[in-house]
Amino acid sequence: MSAITARRVTRSRRLSASGARRLTRTGFVSAGERSVLTRTPRSVISSDAKPGRTSSSTSRRGHGHACMRSLRTCCRFVGTMDESTYPHGPLSGKTVALCVTGSIAAYKAVELARLVVKAGGKVLPVMTASATRFVGPLTLAGITGESVATDMWDPTVAGEVHVRLAERADLVAIVPATADVLARLAQGRADDLVTALALCARGPVLAAPAMHPRMWEHPATQRNVAELAAQHRVSLVGPVAGEVASGDVGLGRMAEPEAVYAAIVTALSKRDLAGLRIVVTAGPTLEDIDPVRFLGNRSTGKMGFAIAERAAARGADVTLVAGPVTLPTPHGVRRTDVRGAVSMRQVLWQAMGLDLSRADALVMAAAVADHRPAEPSASKIKKSDERITIDLVKNPDLLAEVGAARAGKRPVLVGFAVETEGGEGLVAYAKRKLTQKKVDLVVANEASESFGREDNRATLVAASDVRPLPTMTKLSLADMVLDRVRELLQTK
Repeated sequence: MSAITARRVTRSRRLSASGARRLTRTGFVSAGERSVLTRTPRSVISSDAKPGRTSSSTSRRGHGHACMRSLRTCCRFVGTMDESTYPHGPLSGKTVALCVTGSIAAYKAVELARLVVKAGGKVLPVMTASATRFVGPLTLAGITGESVATDMWDPTVAGEVHVRLAERADLVAIVPATADVLARLAQGRADDLVTALALCARGPVLAAPAMHPRMWEHPATQRNVAELAAQHRVSLVGPVAGEVASGDVGLGRMAEPEAVYAAIVTALSKRDLAGLRIVVTAGPTLEDIDPVRFLGNRSTGKMGFAIAERAAARGADVTLVAGPVTLPTPHGVRRTDVRGAVSMRQVLWQAMGLDLSRADALVMAAAVADHRPAEPSASKIKKSDERITIDLVKNPDLLAEVGAARAGKRPVLVGFAVETEGGEGLVAYAKRKLTQKKVDLVVANEASESFGREDNRATLVAASDVRPLPTMTKLSLADMVLDRVRELLQTK
């Protein structure tokens, strides 16, 4: 179980030694990992379990091996599943009721559950009887560390199951949502646990439709979608155009888990940046030597993309100017791709306006090359035994130019300082940059603790104070930076 540590399967009852041995024989865990697997999920209520009994023995005998193979195939999350694993995630402290219905796209719900948990959220898995034919309940129980609810008549739950779930959930996500479920949601029916929970939800309800294109285009389905839109109660994510299970191509394919996850984060994020226009730069710039070679740096763009993602989720109007990276565009963000420093400079001024009136804040997270070849070769420079000398010229300092052009207090300007030196030397350099480039905030960090990593440790340096931060995910650091930007905007 290289992709799953058993510590994440934390819940109420310990596995017997024989049970652990059975798991080892299936190949789901190794003999060396058997001792780590000390707990099993709380009871998984399945549609074929007898009333009043949990299905732990039933699932092991009936479809345990298949579910475990499904777990090994579908689950890629590494680590424990308690909330302390991701204390600073964008969904920290939030609970999502994930309702899975009977579609072949149900496997995508497993990946969505992983994303929500990785972001610090808690997932309450709910499955229809049809959904269990596509994904085993043990898969979702293993990913989330929570019991899977499949029945409104669960005798182990005190009170009404759908009411209890609705009280716990900040958001209900129906992923995938079949044509049948959309029809019942539009009619306000509550004839199973999923639709009853949707009616009882105290927060937003999102649904990700998934069906054959002809089903999506059917007048009845379109009428139901229009009715849901008119009710302003259920928001749809997708569908998208693409290939469906039958091999046909058209509009009806479920949106990818990352898109649904982004919609969940947006729906549950505070909207404290609404009305603000924020420009973000990200990634490296590449300066061509010839058509084959270039000068560059190790920036991946992850930090800048995280800032753009969180700013959009918090309500800002975000423009992202990105160097050559392979990252997907964050949900709700306008993106323009550039290659070198000169092209980034042109796009940056277009986004902000010559008088800087089009932006309330600029976050300059891009690692812009300091120099570029004076005369890039039009053809590939051939290898030779002689030394090659390349003349370099200095690139424009994009942030310093904006700082010099700013006449008033806006836009707020944020720069980044990535150095090999740490401690007091790093802070001293950030303070010099703060003054020389006339910016309001510098995010200072060491190269070894930033480039190519999923986390980051930084110090926020402003004229009034210096705030060292602990190591955290880039998304969490993005929120800390944006919180500081919001503070600076309120004082200007």
